[in-house]
Amino acid sequence: MSYDRAITVFSPDGHLFQVEYAMEAVKNGTTAVGVRGKGTVVLGVEKKSAAKLQEPRTMRKIMKLDRHVSLAFAGLVADARVLVNKARLECQSYRLTMEDSPTVEYVSRFIAQVQQRFTQRGGRRPFGISNLIAGFDADGTANLYQTDPTGSHTAWKALAIGRNAKSVREFLEENYAEHATAEEKGDVDAPIKLAVKALMEVVESGAKNIEIAYMKPGQPLKTLPADKVAAMCKEIEKQKEADKRKKKTKKTAK
Repeated sequence: MSYDRAITVFSPDGHLFQVEYAMEAVKNGTTAVGVRGKGTVVLGVEKKSAAKLQEPRTMRKIMKLDRHVSLAFAGLVADARVLVNKARLECQSYRLTMEDSPTVEYVSRFIAQVQQRFTQRGGRRPFGISNLIAGFDADGTANLYQTDPTGSHTAWKALAIGRNAKSVREFLEENYAEHATAEEKGDVDAPIKLAVKALMEVVESGAKNIEIAYMKPGQPLKTLPADKVAAMCKEIEKQKEADKRKKKTKKTAK
């Protein structure tokens, strides 16, 4: 029996193959990074190079769900559009019913429920996307959540999804503590710098194909201008070169 033809049939060893194939679609998507600081949440994505006659503004991978919640994704763009529209409608419905803004956890849980619903009914297929949902609650608490095609949702301090996610995640694990300390000491751009550094690990063309958006408490989502991204990339490259020189001098001194 072919167990990958029906979404509702488990294989003997407990696999739902269609859901696993959806996870592969996520791995084939361009890289997306999320970083949660104390006063800033950052979403960064690897942009695909636009064709000469294509409008770059139509190739968005960071989307606003509500005034205080935003989403970045890796995977199928069309699936993301459908899921984003559902989430936006739910945020509006929540505001009308409760006369308050939904928490970031509520929004991420709703998105995860929709994704999970598409894994256990026949005649449908799972959403081929994973999402990073970032924002601030009414009390100013920063949040970063991830959802995937299985319908699970988890909270993170920093995370990467999409192509090369494993290597970027390892980079974030090694460098998150250092940048968190820098933010506590007064470097408000530390989370943004960490997101740019993480993307530079996998984006070959540098600043040209990096998009960064950030949010602060009580403020809407802002996109970091391309010239600032380029300047930040140059600074990071200079630091890398300086670190290499220091290592070489230490080795020669030994």
